[in-house]
Amino acid sequence: MARIKGIDVPNDKHISIALTYIYGIGRKLALTICEDAKVEPSKKAKDLDNDELARIRDEVSKYLTEGDLRREVNMNIKTKMEINSYEGIRHKRGLPVRGQRTNRNARTRKGKPKTIANKKK
Repeated sequence: MARIKGIDVPNDKHISIALTYIYGIGRKLALTICEDAKVEPSKKAKDLDNDELARIRDEVSKYLTEGDLRREVNMNIKTKMEINSYEGIRHKRGLPVRGQRTNRNARTRKGKPKTIANKKK
């Protein structure tokens, strides 16, 4: 199993798909990395030799991925919470941030429904 950026990418998948297991790399970026590293995107991860793996690791290291990206995203959220922007307030209250309606769904963000006494009349 090949290790890239501390993540074990699956052997039985094409390398363009296996790279998407790394946080911050999607399908488009995976294809770009394969193209820049001069590796066939349809080649299985287990069929890569050490030279190709090294080239892929070099290409991946040029992008912000895994721990660094997670840290940056969390810092952006904390900054919004500190300056009390609308998004930051929604994060603090545990409500949907991106404009979804909340009167009849949003249970993932809001949690279990809280019953209110004497609501039904």
